[in-house]
Amino acid sequence: MAWDEWEQLKASAAEEQPSTRIQLNGLPEEDRPNAGNPTGDLQVHQKDLAAIGDEAFKLYNRLWKEARVADTYSTGSDLTSQGFALGGALTHVSSRWDKQLGSVMDACALISNHMDFTKNAHAGDEVFIERHVSSIHTLDKGFDESYAPPGEKNAIYGEKDKKDEKD
Repeated sequence: MAWDEWEQLKASAAEEQPSTRIQLNGLPEEDRPNAGNPTGDLQVHQKDLAAIGDEAFKLYNRLWKEARVADTYSTGSDLTSQGFALGGALTHVSSRWDKQLGSVMDACALISNHMDFTKNAHAGDEVFIERHVSSIHTLDKGFDESYAPPGEKNAIYGEKDKKDEKD
């Protein structure tokens, strides 16, 4: 492309209406990820994590049962000893298949285990946060002077047992 032709294309693009021009500095609002949630908070539910982990586990089991091939190394070496070039190729392909299959199976196992771990870790975090927040709420009520009317005891501390009053 000649330089003059490039300059002509740039000039014609500059003359076009703004609505037909290409905008390279951002995505339209409807194509942005998290467009429905402007804060961009990530939400993951236990059910989703369990489903992902379960599918990875199922895939791992199917690969173990269905994707492994019979031992072709002996067949490849037999063909090679008989002078067939196919023997070396068969051995090479079989070796690469086993290696790649192992990588995919390892990835499936990693995903499955990670989803189980994540599910359990988040469940523990939820319990911790709920306990922590509820204890702060209880403490706040205990220190809030306006929680009970003046001259009355704050109900957050509960009623005294009659046994304690006799002592």
